[in-house]
Amino acid sequence: MRKKILAAITAGLIAFAPFTAVDAMPRDQIAKIQVKKAKDFKYWTKGSVANQKLVEYVTDVTNKKSKNFIPVEDRYAVFDMDGTFIGESMPCYFEWMLYLERALHDPDYTPSAEDLEYAKMVDAEIKAGHFMTGKFPKGIDLGEAKSQQSVFAGMTPKDYEAYVRKFMNKPVEGLTNLKWGEAFYLPMVEVIKYLQANDFKVYIVTGSDRPAMRVMGSELLKIPYDNVIGTNPQIIAAHQGDVSADNYAYRHDDYLIRGGLTQKNLKMNKVVAIEHEIGKQPVLAFGNSGGDTSMLNYAITGNKYKSLAFFVICDDTERELGNIDKANGCIKLAEKNGWIKISMRDDFKTIYGDNVKRSK
Repeated sequence: MRKKILAAITAGLIAFAPFTAVDAMPRDQIAKIQVKKAKDFKYWTKGSVANQKLVEYVTDVTNKKSKNFIPVEDRYAVFDMDGTFIGESMPCYFEWMLYLERALHDPDYTPSAEDLEYAKMVDAEIKAGHFMTGKFPKGIDLGEAKSQQSVFAGMTPKDYEAYVRKFMNKPVEGLTNLKWGEAFYLPMVEVIKYLQANDFKVYIVTGSDRPAMRVMGSELLKIPYDNVIGTNPQIIAAHQGDVSADNYAYRHDDYLIRGGLTQKNLKMNKVVAIEHEIGKQPVLAFGNSGGDTSMLNYAITGNKYKSLAFFVICDDTERELGNIDKANGCIKLAEKNGWIKISMRDDFKTIYGDNVKRSK
């Protein structure tokens, strides 16, 4: 009996043991990250300027005695997703790799000849390394988005969610000991948790498919589904056919299915979406690429409150699949626009966990 009790206690201690940064953190542990005060940050390097500026800002604007105090109802923070708090270069965006899985590798699905041809082209461009070097063909973003929605058209939202969850269990390419569903930058997760603990309403504003990003990040980060803004698939009733939504009435035997592309949520479209769906100017914005320029500048331009924009730089080539040329370009962009730079190499004590490294 005594041995059984000791075994049970030991098992309990293991279950609640803190993450030791030796492997990728599993999703259930990522969900438990809590940061309420500056001392609670674990995954940022000591003396990180970006982290210090964030803490100073939050301390200031949440202090009722400060002239920069922001009421709780106006504390909005917006985050791009891919490359800002999840990996995007293993070897490409989560949703693009999901698309290629469906179009090229799913034995239970046969794409149209057009989608198959386009997927092969996208795959070849990624394998040639053109994503990180910025040498993708012009218009590929929109072309991929249209083809991506096409290969998932006809799928119910529930079945699509299950498909995304299954893909999240696949290992990423180029890094060891990491699955797609675990590919969160732990320091940036801490930022989100810190802001939430200080009564900021956090929104994900991404160019990626909104339903997919809801599954990937919403429940894990305790961000409500309606706080995820992304590219919307067309949603139609099963028996609707080519009839417009204006002229169709949902039937008792109907159910929802995915259709084609509506509009890609990139660049200025992100600002428009923020105005439509939030209706207030955010005071904090986080991004990582030129596609986030409008959103970041919107947050810090003409704001009645003290506001900041942060830019994640892909300069880590050992623990991540960074690219120095791209990073240097991003540094210039941040300096030009007055954004605070976050160096993945210098500011992050760990990214996914110390046992996640570039594959040999």
